[in-house]
Amino acid sequence: MTKPRLRDLGITPGLLPTGRWNAITDVAGVRVGVATLVADTPHVVRTGVTAIWPRGREIWGDYCFAGIHSFNGNGEMTGLPWIAEQGLLGAPICITNTYSVGIVRDAICALAVRDGATQAFHLPVAAETYDGWLSESERFPVTTDLAFQALDRAASGPVPEGNVGGGTGMICHEFKGGTGTASRVVAQDGATYTVGALVQANYGARELFRVDGVPVGRIIGPDVVASHRTMPREAGSIIVILATDAPLLPIQCQRLARRATTGLAWVGGIGSNGSGDIFLAFSTANHIRAGESVTHARMLAPEAMTLLFQAAAEATEEAILNAICAAETMTGRDGRIVHALPHDLLKQAMKR
Repeated sequence: MTKPRLRDLGITPGLLPTGRWNAITDVAGVRVGVATLVADTPHVVRTGVTAIWPRGREIWGDYCFAGIHSFNGNGEMTGLPWIAEQGLLGAPICITNTYSVGIVRDAICALAVRDGATQAFHLPVAAETYDGWLSESERFPVTTDLAFQALDRAASGPVPEGNVGGGTGMICHEFKGGTGTASRVVAQDGATYTVGALVQANYGARELFRVDGVPVGRIIGPDVVASHRTMPREAGSIIVILATDAPLLPIQCQRLARRATTGLAWVGGIGSNGSGDIFLAFSTANHIRAGESVTHARMLAPEAMTLLFQAAAEATEEAILNAICAAETMTGRDGRIVHALPHDLLKQAMKR
């Protein structure tokens, strides 16, 4: 059964049009795969891995320009010093839980070896948010094989959302959170560009939660839908991956990544002290091929960036809301329950 997304409920935030799938995969060549691990024995596990290929397997030798932004740095995303240094992305990206970043990062390296990638070494991107409130993450359930499953299953088209992949055990604004995606299309000066976002949402206080400007978290408070969280209310994180086919240089990708902050703020994220809010943006427009001594690159004029900024903010906002809408109530370790956002109550709140 297809899980409802925000627009299926008649809620359409933002002003720009979406792409065909309203997903990061609307950027041509981008592929996403998930591997989900749910078990009750021998340990209670609610976790997984999400994989993003910026342009399929050719990424090993046909690099993308990329840029990063850390809104609040209480989190982990590997490979950032090398991206900051040279501005290139030459491997798939994976997102998982906090305790599994190392093994997933190493799995990307192992996949490169398995597939015969010609790079001399690999410093891939693996990011995390913490799922230990629902999952026994200290049992280290994620394996190299699970990461391989996510990487090998990656495909274009619709992207699974909610309790899937790395987002399986995540919580957002004291509702069930997880994986979400969205896209926006920008047309200017006779050209059309797409910006897609994929998020792993695991942050936020209930009373700050807003949907298209409506203070839904105050309307549907803990007295209406219980919040059973006992961990610090500010704890949690969000990873945002932005993709675009607009021709951007690394510094422009960095500027685009910063705009995820706006979309996060629209939903209610404030970058609290305990939150790891780390964003990465890449552009598929230029081809930086290994072994070439000179690369001819194109760039969008600085004055033409504003609509892309809006697209990044809107796509991030809707990706977070899609993650919450698609998520389902989950019972985890020690009998803990995190409730999904009830769609009927959401629609009622939006009508007020």
